Amino acid sequence: MLRTYSIGAAAFISAMLGVLGWMAFRPGVDDPFAPCRSTAVSGGLDAIGGPFTLVNGQGQTVTSAEVITMPTIVYFGYTFCPDVCPLDNSRNAQTTEILESRGFMVQPVFISIDPRRDTPEVVEAFAANFHPRMIGLTGTEEQVREASRAYRTYFAVQDSDDEFYLVDHSTFSYFVLPGHGTVEIFRHDMTAEAAADQAECILRRA
Repeated sequence: MLRTYSIGAAAFISAMLGVLGWMAFRPGVDDPFAPCRSTAVSGGLDAIGGPFTLVNGQGQTVTSAEVITMPTIVYFGYTFCPDVCPLDNSRNAQTTEILESRGFMVQPVFISIDPRRDTPEVVEAFAANFHPRMIGLTGTEEQVREASRAYRTYFAVQDSDDEFYLVDHSTFSYFVLPGHGTVEIFRHDMTAEAAADQAECILRRA
């Protein structure tokens, strides 16, 4: 009898946790983009992103409002990154091209988390290698950290005595719409076609 009760209680608790988890992560009932999304974030996507002030490739100080003037794919990385960053930025550039072929103008943005090495000139050249509309941004260490905190990204510089240090960092790309904020997150393993399909779905409902 006690064993039966314990099993039943465990099943009840498991079911309740499942319901609570679903309630915590489910999109809002009035969310027009819910059918397009595959991302679930604690607190909702509205909690990700926000104002930032950084420096563009021409050395000009710019705000997020000046940068995100159209649908934008935002990525945090660094130019000395040996593998992940080139792959992610290439995917974001391909996604931009696919969407443009479908009639949607999108802008990719690269934000450096390594301002010590990534000067305005360096990020501008890096971004231009991937797409003519890609905007490269850097800034002071505090400006970069504030932007990273706004998007809940992670990065940490590895200990090194030379200039060839690496930086550990998260690998998400953020799809941001003016007036809506972050509306989706593209994972590192998502293909350009899959990202474009999700973005198109969202843009048709915007």
